[in-house]
Parts: sequence; structure tokens; C-alpha cells
Amino acid sequence: MAQGIAEREGIGRGLVTLSIMLATIMQTIDTTIANVALPHMQGAVSATQDQISWVLTSYIVAAAIMTPPTGILTSRLGRRNFFIIAIAGFTISSMLCGIAENLPEMVVARLLQGVFGAGLVPLSQATVLDMYPQEKHGQAMAMWGVGVMVGPILGPTLGGYLTDVYSWRWVFFINLPLGILALLGMILFLPDSPRDSDRRFDFTGFALLSLGIGCLQLMLDRGQSQDWFESPEILIELGIAVLGFYLFTVHMFTVKQPFIEPSLFRDRNLSAGLVLGFVIGIVLLATMALLPPLLQNLIGYPVLTTGYVMAPRGAGTMVAMLIVGRLISYIDPRKIILFGLSLTAISLYEMSKFNLEITPWDVIRTGVIQGFGLGFIFIPLSTITFATLSPALRTEGTAMYSLTRNIGSSIGISIMMALLARHTQAYHSILGEFLNPFRHGIAIPPNWSGDTIAGAVAANAELTRQASSIAYLDDFAMMMWVVMAAMPLLVLMQRPRPVLA
Repeated sequence: MAQGIAEREGIGRGLVTLSIMLATIMQTIDTTIANVALPHMQGAVSATQDQISWVLTSYIVAAAIMTPPTGILTSRLGRRNFFIIAIAGFTISSMLCGIAENLPEMVVARLLQGVFGAGLVPLSQATVLDMYPQEKHGQAMAMWGVGVMVGPILGPTLGGYLTDVYSWRWVFFINLPLGILALLGMILFLPDSPRDSDRRFDFTGFALLSLGIGCLQLMLDRGQSQDWFESPEILIELGIAVLGFYLFTVHMFTVKQPFIEPSLFRDRNLSAGLVLGFVIGIVLLATMALLPPLLQNLIGYPVLTTGYVMAPRGAGTMVAMLIVGRLISYIDPRKIILFGLSLTAISLYEMSKFNLEITPWDVIRTGVIQGFGLGFIFIPLSTITFATLSPALRTEGTAMYSLTRNIGSSIGISIMMALLARHTQAYHSILGEFLNPFRHGIAIPPNWSGDTIAGAVAANAELTRQASSIAYLDDFAMMMWVVMAAMPLLVLMQRPRPVLA
């Protein structure tokens, strides 16, 4: 299959690549396009602030659970048929999101989006790698990386524009033209692949992994509202998640045809790349989930302005990818990744020093630095992660890579949102101690007087605003430490060299 596709030159290969890129962008942009529209959705579907985050995490979790079956489904259905089913299902479920009238309908539609869209990224990555010879893999990953990285970064900007000019429902309706074009491209230009109808699907392994991931995410999503480990529900979900992961690991190493091939983890580059991909997932999407509510709810930016100030982040990523595509053949990818991680950590450090008086330039400057850093990470990381992996394991390897990145994203969003709520409560209590007329040097404005209901409400609102701002800064600082902690993993990775099939 790899050789057959690699032989397609000129316009044929270009049209296949274009169709793949459309499908990839459509899928990845939906991980963040709804972020800036969440406050508008919240009222439309009658959801609380913690419930509306399920619109983000339900999509990511469904995609994470359905990513590992990509290899077996491709073998059974063929690459072309699998692409067609996934794109059609994703487009239809996007329409269902756009017409949803309440939270359950929205969450179910987003789950379907994740189910159908899960295989698009790993399958597109494997297809692009097969289409180009190994000496051009760096350049091929640069093209493919544009869709994977720029999609989620530009999502809030596009979402802000559509929400402001039309309505929040158009952040989902926009997938219709993209889906139709990608579908036509796959039908007309993508060749089919050989099928292995005898390959067995490990339902037990799939069920155990899904159980572990699902319960872990449910625990993280509901932990804050249920008082974490004081709640029997959270303890049960934690126990089921641990049991699911344990039984899946035992099952994987004891059956003949496991759901995930254990030999994948013998490849040192792949194993280290999976951990780094997990970290990138946390930083990329958790940052994108935190910035819109900070800018809109605390600083007072309109939704369109929020989208505009976040747009340069994508420009930084695209510029970095253009540079990396030319450098990767001459410079050790590990050094490029270290440079990118350093820039990302610097941007997060600067964001941890934000205050409620920041200007749009502050948001743009830190966004460009972070986008530039992420652009220097993704392409060389994708290249070096699969550099020593056998081509026979490439589809499963790319599926695992997407799985860990998705899990990192969903866990990162849930943990950061939970820490945000908890730290806001803690800082509210601490700051409240200073709001005391008997405290020396503290002048309380007359409209904050506790003698009236209006004064008490005004004082509490400002306390909450200030406490929330500090909690946001704590989240940015924590992500900075996560990035720095991942840097030593580069020592474990080997520089790419030609691999024999």
C-alpha cells in the first residue's frame, strides 16, 4: 500500500493531499471553535458554567476512545471507505450540534462528532507518510501539521467571528461546505487499500480501555461539583477507571491479537513521543479553553475582539512550521523541539504575570510566542516519534499518538477548570479577610458597603473577579512547569535514521 500510494506523483498526489488536509482541518478546528461561543451556548441550552464545559470534553473523550480502533477499522473497511464514512458521519453530526435545543442533545451530538472524527487525524497522518518517501517525511509532516496545529489555534478566532456576526450555531454549520469538499475529494482521488477481513477485533480490550478513559474523564468533569473524594460517586468512578486500565494492561500482554499491539511500546522514540504528545495536548487546548472566559468574563472583551487577539497565535505557528520544514533535514529534531518547548514555557511564564489591566498587545505578544514555540515542536516531534517505527505498525502508532494527545487535552481541560474553580474559592476567602473596615490602610468604597444588599453584592462580585484572575494565573504557571518537566524526555529519543520495512 505504501509503495502504491508513494508512486502517485504530480497533480494526483496533490489533490489527495488537499482532500486529506480539508478533513484534518475540519476535525481539528472543532476542538476549539466552540470555546469563545460557550457563554452564548450556556444560556441557549440552559447549562451551568461547569456543565457547559462538557461540550468540549465530550467531543475530546469520544475522539480519544475511538482513536485506537483506527488501525483495525482501516484493515477491515479499507482506507478509502473508512475516510468516506468518517467524513460523512462527522458532517452530519455537526449539523445535529447546530440544531441542538438543550444540553443533552448537544452532548450526544458532540459525542457523535468525536466518534466519527476520531480516525481522521491518525489516518491522514499515516496516508501522508505513505504518499511521500522517507527523505521527504519532514516536509510532508510540515504540510500535514498545518492542519493539525493551525486548526485548533484558529478555531476561537473563527468561532468568535461566526458567533458575533451570525450565531453560535454557525460554529457547527461551517463544517458542511468543508465536509462536502473533503468527501468529494476522497471519493474521486483517494485509492483504496488492501483489506484484511480476517483480522480480529479485540472487543474486550476496547471495552476495558473505553471504560477506563470514560470513568476517568467523568470523575474529572464532576469532581469539583461533587466535592471530589468526599463523594461516593467520585470514589466509584476512580475505582472503575483504575480497574479498567489495570485489566486492559493485563489483557494486552496476555492475548494473541490485542487491541493495541504491545510491540509499539518497545520503540523508544514512540514511547517518549507519546508522553510529549500528551503534554502538548494539555498546553495547546487547555490554554485555548482558559483564555476566552478570562478575556470575556473578567476583562470584558467582546466575543469578536477575543477571537481577533487570539488569531496571531496561529500566525506564529504557521511561520514556525514554514521554517521548520526547511531546517529539519539539517538540524537534530531534538534541538528544535527543545527550542520550541523553551518558547512555550516562556510564554506561559509571561501569561502567569497577567492582570486585569492587560492590553490586547499583551495577549497578542504572548500568543505569538506560544504559537511560534508550538510550531517548532509539532513537526519535528511527529517526525522523530515515528522515525524508528516499522511501517507495518505505522497506522496503529499514529492512532496511539493521537489518542495520547486527545487524552492530554481532555484531562488538561478538566484539571485546569477544576483547579480554576477551587483556587477561585480559596482566593475569595483570603481576599475577603482584607475587605474589613477595621483593617488599617484599607479604604472600602461607599458602594461596597455591607449595610445594603447592593453594596454586599458589588463587593462580592469584585472579590470573585479578583480571585478568579489569580486562579487563572496559577493555571498558566502550572502548565509552564508541566512543559519544563517534559524537556528531559528528549534525552531518551534517537535521531531519525532510515528504517527498513
